[in-house]
Amino acid sequence: MIAGANIATILLMLLTGYSDRINPVHHPDLSNINLIFPVFLFLNLCFLFFWLFFRNRNVWISFLGFIVCYVPVRKYFPINFPDEVPAKSIKVMSYNVFLFAGWQYPGTNNPILQYFKEQNPDILCLQESGSGELGQAVIDSVMDKIYPYKCICIRAGDCLSFYSKYPILSHQPIEYPSQGNMSAACRIKIDSDTVWVVNNHLETTGLSLQQRQDFKEIIKGEMKSDTASRTSRKLISTLGESVAKRAVEADAVARFIHRHHRESLILCGDFNDGPISYTHRIIGRNLIDCYKETGNGPGISYHLSGFYVRIDNIMCTTDWTPYRCKVDSKIKASDHYPIYCWLKKRSKL
Repeated sequence: MIAGANIATILLMLLTGYSDRINPVHHPDLSNINLIFPVFLFLNLCFLFFWLFFRNRNVWISFLGFIVCYVPVRKYFPINFPDEVPAKSIKVMSYNVFLFAGWQYPGTNNPILQYFKEQNPDILCLQESGSGELGQAVIDSVMDKIYPYKCICIRAGDCLSFYSKYPILSHQPIEYPSQGNMSAACRIKIDSDTVWVVNNHLETTGLSLQQRQDFKEIIKGEMKSDTASRTSRKLISTLGESVAKRAVEADAVARFIHRHHRESLILCGDFNDGPISYTHRIIGRNLIDCYKETGNGPGISYHLSGFYVRIDNIMCTTDWTPYRCKVDSKIKASDHYPIYCWLKKRSKL
């Protein structure tokens, strides 16, 4: 019976782990099953320890589960040995700053602004970067001392910001239908090369804070079965609507990447979707996922109301080598954590 339960867990892990192949436009509700992949991953790990302690001849069952699900497991929980960052690498950071939380941290001592001074990335891509209650003058008084070049893109109340120590030559929006989200690209001259830097803030989940808390209780089994059933249906419906919109946006970003596939490109941003998702797969299919290749652990980048997931990303074309990608959980001023890594241009043959 226990072996059968382990095999059933593996099958469910397989189903949820490869659910990023499902197009959310056609199957919006089904495409959200990726959210419960960590549950089956954890259960298979528990079975592994059970077999090791009580019947080690059956441990191969759990090992087989990790082997057949290697691709989604590595996406969700990569393990890498860190390399030394070589000279002449550039530091790239992406951060959803939640309007700099200016209502809570007014003035130039705002912890997010101070964080940028400490970390000093060469290229900084921000999402939800409207000045809000903090005020643009306060932001500029700090950021203009660090970055000689900036580009701020505003659409329907959303704001994306590019800050760079290298010249920004031009910028353009990536067009897709959205009421309050956007993607944009800047051409930046880095030494003798020209690089596209793409910044994204894709469709939000649409969940209220209460719904996020409900999701956490369902996953932990803390909600009564009848209530959990009703709540789950509402959550699935809400998530289905947003993931279908996000798929259209992801397709538009993927088309932009394809049009510029012969050029150097760095892509950042808040996908509002986890590493096992259609959004992540379709945008990253011709790019290097810097966290997967050089990061460690789940890299949770969204931390509000128990809805813990890695939704912030840095990707690049193959002419770059990434190093030491990290989600920095030390700063909690926003509902997101920043993600950063170093990129080194590969030598031309």
